[in-house]
Amino acid sequence: MASHFINLFFTSLLVLLFHISPSTSLTCSSQTFSANNRFTNCTDLPSLKSFLHWTFDSAKSTLSVAFLASPASPDGWIAWGINPVAPAMVGTQSFIAFKDSKGVMTVKTYNLTSYKSITESKLMYNVLDSKAESADGVMKIFATLELPANTKTVNQVWQVGSAVTDGRPGIHKFEPDNLKSKGILDLATSGAAGGGNGDKKTNATSSSASSGQSGNETGGSSRILNTETTFFAFLFLFGVGL
Repeated sequence: MASHFINLFFTSLLVLLFHISPSTSLTCSSQTFSANNRFTNCTDLPSLKSFLHWTFDSAKSTLSVAFLASPASPDGWIAWGINPVAPAMVGTQSFIAFKDSKGVMTVKTYNLTSYKSITESKLMYNVLDSKAESADGVMKIFATLELPANTKTVNQVWQVGSAVTDGRPGIHKFEPDNLKSKGILDLATSGAAGGGNGDKKTNATSSSASSGQSGNETGGSSRILNTETTFFAFLFLFGVGL
């Protein structure tokens, strides 16, 4: 009888391990940065397997962000920006990061006025600092910019592409994941002005293009909770059986 329960125990353990997949367990809250890059909030964005960390200083009306995503190819690019009018590509004040001709990560600013081509330009927002990094296939954009006073929400747009030619990012794909990479970021969730002690995961990003976003934000944790509950219930019965 004891051997029967032991077999059931290890079978259930394997089921638990298969249920907790990397995509379920990995969230923005597990990502870390250097001591000089600490953010109050973070969110798992609903498309392109990307993440946003941010701190909003309401007293100074400054927004500091870290955007993380894998480019569509190793020689590709990632982009994050704010559209002052609507959550859409055209009109976005964007930061685009990629590797230059020497293989060094760089980030440039673009006022996206067309779907067909882009030209490097200054943004309508004052950019206090920006930089880009890359490691383990993931690119990161760090930026701090000044927003108009009393800003409560911003329209954010993010994207990834596969190619850079002569220092110019190429056109991205128009797959469903690419087309829904936009939303509204609620800055009010940042709470008090100034920095924080570390990332707090939040579902402050909403997307009119993706009604399933809330599931992306909470589904992973609820699946883990349900699986763990089943597993520990089994352990209880296992102990009683012995």
